[in-house]
Amino acid sequence: MGRKRRRHGKAFKAKVALAAMRGDKTQAELASQFGVHAMQISTWKRQALDGLVELFGDGRSSKKKNEADVAQLLEQIGRLAMELEWLQKKLET
Repeated sequence: MGRKRRRHGKAFKAKVALAAMRGDKTQAELASQFGVHAMQISTWKRQALDGLVELFGDGRSSKKKNEADVAQLLEQIGRLAMELEWLQKKLET
């Protein structure tokens, strides 16, 4: 029987990624210290760096997009409500 897969928590992954970003130890040293494969460390480091870009991104552009989406949906709701009312009147007559 093989070994069971280990699941690492978010805090552990962040700790390893930060240690890798510091650069004071090699990937091999970090791998032996934390007991994970060196490729896993580089993957977590890349994910952390990609996440930092999103974390410090400008949130204003997404708000404008959300407002445009809401306006479009409200317009569609209005059109559908008018169509429903028209159809109900036609059905009654």
